[in-house]
Amino acid sequence: MSEALSQAELAAVENEVPVGAVVISSDNEIIGAAGNRPIGSSDPTAHAEILAIRSAASYLGNYRLTGTTLYTTVEPCVMCAGAIVNARISRLVFGTRDPRFGAVISRFRLCDNEELNHRLEIVAGVLEDKCRDLIQDFFRERRRLT
Repeated sequence: MSEALSQAELAAVENEVPVGAVVISSDNEIIGAAGNRPIGSSDPTAHAEILAIRSAASYLGNYRLTGTTLYTTVEPCVMCAGAIVNARISRLVFGTRDPRFGAVISRFRLCDNEELNHRLEIVAGVLEDKCRDLIQDFFRERRRLT
C-alpha cells in the first residue's frame, strides 16, 4: 500500500485526483503501478487502477491477472471494479472507502457479487487514515483555491 500511496502523491503533484494503484504478482513483485491520469491524458478511463492493470497485463503478456493482488488507495469505482473482475484479479486491497462512488463495498458490491462469474478476496481499510487524509487534503486545497 505504501507504493500505491507514493503513486497517489505523484498524481497529486500533477494536479490529478490523488489515487494510486499497484498490482503485485503471486511472487510478491510489482508488475504494474500508476497514479490517476485522466486530466493530463484527456482520457476518462485513465484511473490509477485501470492503468496499473494495463501495465500488469502488458508485463505478463496476458489479459488474465489470476493470482495477483491489486492495492489501491481508494475504493474502486464501477469502471475499475468491473475491470478488476474482468482481469480475474484474485485479491483487492484498498485504503479508504468512497461513500459516493465506491463499487466494492460502499455503493455496489461488484467484486464479490454472486451473479458474476468471478469473485475475489476484498481487504478494506489498509492505511485508511493516510489514504483518506491524502484525498481529503487534496480536495480541501482545491476548494480553498476556487
